[in-house]
Formats: sequence, structure tokens, C-alpha cells
Amino acid sequence: MSDTNDLINLFPEDDAVPDDFRHGPVTEQRDYLVNGEIRQWPGALLPVVSPVCLRQGTHVEPVLLGHTPRLDSRTAMQALDAAVAAYDNGRGAWPQMSLSRRIDRLEHLLAFMREQQASLVCGLMWEVGKRLEDARSEFDRTCQYIADTIAELRRPNQRDDTVAAEKGTLAHVRRRPVGVVLCMNPYNYPLYETFTTLIPALAMGNSVVFKPSRFGVLLLRPFLAAFQRLFPAGAINVIYGKGRETVGALLASGKVDLFAFVGTYRGAMSLSRLHPHPHRLRHVFGLDAKNPGIVLPDADLDNAVRECLAGTLLFNGQRCTALKLLFVHESVVNDFLEQFCRGVDAMKAGMPWESGVTLTPIPEPGKIGYLNELVADAKAKGASVINRGGGDHGASLFRPAVLYPVNPLMRVYQEEQFGPVIPVVPYADIDDVIEYVTDADFGQQMSIFGRDPVAVGHLVDHCLSQVGRINLNVQCQRGPDTLPFKGRKDSAEGTLSVSDALRVYSTRTLVATRLDEGNRKLVGDVVRNDQAGSPDVTSIL
Repeated sequence: MSDTNDLINLFPEDDAVPDDFRHGPVTEQRDYLVNGEIRQWPGALLPVVSPVCLRQGTHVEPVLLGHTPRLDSRTAMQALDAAVAAYDNGRGAWPQMSLSRRIDRLEHLLAFMREQQASLVCGLMWEVGKRLEDARSEFDRTCQYIADTIAELRRPNQRDDTVAAEKGTLAHVRRRPVGVVLCMNPYNYPLYETFTTLIPALAMGNSVVFKPSRFGVLLLRPFLAAFQRLFPAGAINVIYGKGRETVGALLASGKVDLFAFVGTYRGAMSLSRLHPHPHRLRHVFGLDAKNPGIVLPDADLDNAVRECLAGTLLFNGQRCTALKLLFVHESVVNDFLEQFCRGVDAMKAGMPWESGVTLTPIPEPGKIGYLNELVADAKAKGASVINRGGGDHGASLFRPAVLYPVNPLMRVYQEEQFGPVIPVVPYADIDDVIEYVTDADFGQQMSIFGRDPVAVGHLVDHCLSQVGRINLNVQCQRGPDTLPFKGRKDSAEGTLSVSDALRVYSTRTLVATRLDEGNRKLVGDVVRNDQAGSPDVTSIL
């Protein structure tokens, strides 16, 4: 492994950056949103540095994109107090607003987002190194998620707002907001993951405190004005800074009702334990994953290789749903690796806006050093880097390293690498693979590549209780968003899809009485006078 000139030379000089994708001037952001006011932070700032570097000769320098406020715990608490006041025990303007009016606000937010497409796509490239094709895909998918949520809200049978007569009891069943929601999202999908938590939380009438991730943060700045314009004061508050200096105080206050967090298991646990009433705190967690890909002896190798290449290396493997460990049967492992390494070696590295690029700069400081540690540990314990130039690096570029043969003594067998290091484990007995899946701390997804229904069925039967999703002859993935997205063990808490998310961010409650004519009229009048009610709920009255 070495810092190589061929990778350094892939970084452009300033005048070589296409005009359509230039990042613009350095942004000094001091504004943040609290209680419907865009306030100015007078204190310290945090730098936002791009993984994209500019080159002068053989020297490269990361591009400084701007700064964001380094808020303190006192300021963060002001945001939380604003959210608590806005919710007002469910009596605030936003939770009491009719569903149709809340939908109208979400539609305006979606229209605003669509106007920002060019800047958001450019921001994704410069702030997190996402290639142009993937940045456009993330933008489109985020817009579609919002549109699908709005459509789901309009489906009467999905609103759980009904009047039911059961065994002499008349009940008006309502779905109500949970309360105050704290949202923290990851850097790898800073647009999509932001709005897949914010939109259902807001749609159901909760008030929100949102802290963007440390990368992909500047691109969200235009939304401050949109949030201010579209939502009542305090319904959504946006804070910045280091998590340990802000979020800890919010949870320790006991005023947060739901904690939505996408990140590491350790981070989620250390923060949620600060809440003084942990049994009251609802969680929506998307956490670590070590998703295995299992190649059976009869697998279609062309398909398995194609899917494993995408599964391990899309966005440099920086996805929770990426394939993190490949188990390949010893009878086909040599053929698999020959094709797989040929595919890895053919992948083009370069800048996010370049045509045909697969491998782009890595945004996380220290990540390349960590990946080098994993490779060195595996090599010391018997593995080799078997692809050409695997592990070579230059500035923020890292050439994928295919490690083989990997065994349980190696760190990369256990740890989620979250980057372009691909460990391959040969196996003879499928029970060894089943044992790994059963004993693993994480259980998000897995992929099985094979054609024998008996062998595939055997694996499915043993692993359905261990992971949230089993993919057959295809890489792991979250979508489509109409399907449940969840994990078992330490990988997740809560189930997400468009419809599931609306339920996660709300709770069912009811008003019940004895079924007789007087009470039937009383409940009917209450429902008809309730401005948040739905027209369909009176059908039984």
C-alpha cells in the first residue's frame, strides 16, 4: 500500500473543474433556526472541507467549502424548549392543524426542493464525494419519498382515523403525534436520510429538533428559510455543532419523546442512555450492519459477480446496506475471484462529475488510515490483497482492496469497514455460514446467490429470524420505499417504509363509550366538529 502519483494526478487543477459543477465561494454560515427565527451565531465555527482536492503540480489541497455554527448546549436547549412549547402537550398550532393543511405545507416544501435541484446535486458531489449519477438519484429518490408520503396521507384507510362499533362499545380511533422528536442523520445520504425522518415526523404533527450530519451540511442551508416560511414557530428547529456538545444536553433534559438516529450502535446507546426516563423514549434507529453475501456452488457467477461488485463498492461501500463480507463456496471461489477482481480493476477512479467514474474521494477524515489498519491486520493473519493496486491511496482516494482468504481472527471479519475493503471468506460447509449469521451482533440484511430451491430454502429458513431482509440473487438495498426497512439485533429499532414511518412517528389513541343512541349522537357530533377529523369517520354514525 502506498500513496501513489497515479491517484494524486486524478485530482484536477482549479481551471479544469467544469463550470457547471464549480462549488462557488466559501460559505460562512452563522444562521440557524429556532422558534421560527433565523438567528445569527456569534461564536466559534466549524470548517466544512470537501473530500475533493485541487492539485498544483504534485501537491493537492482539500477545498474549504465553508463554515457552520458550533453551537453550545445552552443554545441547543433553546431549540428544544421552542419545540416543547410548539407542541404544547399536543395542543400547539402544528399538532392541531388539520391533516389537509399539513399536507399543503409538505407540498410547498416539495416544490421548493425541486427548485433547488442543481445546487443540491452539486452540494452532494462536493461535500460527500457522491458521483453525479448517484447525487441525481438521491435527489430524485428524496422527492419521490415526499410525494409518496403525501399520497399515503391521503389514503383514508391508512390514517387510522375511524369510528368502530365492537361488542357494545363505540370507539373513535385516532392516530396522534408522539411529541418532540430529535433527528440526527448520517453523512452518506445527507439529503435522503434527512427527509425520510423529517417528513413523517412533521406529517404526523410532531415538533422537531434537527441536527444535520457533519458532512453534507451546507447543502441544507436553503431549507432554513423554507422551514421558517412553511411551518409554525417551533414546529421545526435546526441546530449545528458537535453532537457531544449539543445533543447530550437535549436527551439528558428528558424532554425528547422520540429519538431518530442513523449512525453507529455505540453512538445511539451512549446518547439514549442520557435520557432520565428511558422507558418513555421511543427510538427509530438505523445502526451498524455487516451484511453478508453468500455465493452457493450452483450460483450464476456472472450475476453474482455483477451484484457483489455493486453491493460492495457503490459509493465506495459507504452504505449501511452494502455487502460487507462475502462467503464463497470453495468449489467456485477461484472462478468468482478471477471475475470479481477483473471487475474491481476495471472500475474508474476520479472526480464525482466525471463520466464513467465509480470510485470517488472519501469524505471521512481518518477513514483511509482505518482501512489501511484493517488491510494490514488481515495480511498479518494470512490474507493477501489479490487485486491490482488494492489498498493504494492518494489524498482522499483509495483503491479497493480485495482480501482473501479471510478468517474469523481478522478484524475485517467482525468490524463494519464502511469503505472499499472487500473481505472474501471461502467455505465448505454451509452450516459455518449459518453460524456466522446466527452469532453476529448485527442483523440488517443478507444476500444469497444460488439456484437450487432446496439449498436456498435451507438458508432462508435458518436466517429469517436473524436479519430484517433476505435478498435472492441481488445485492442488499433499502428500496423500494413502499417495503419495510428494518433490522434485527444491534442493526436497527423500528420499521420504516412510507406507511410504516407514519406509524412510527405517531401513536394510536381512542375515545370510547357504551354503544347506545345517545352516545352515538354524542360521538358523531364530536367527530364532525373536530377540524382534524376525516370525512370518512362518520360513515358508521
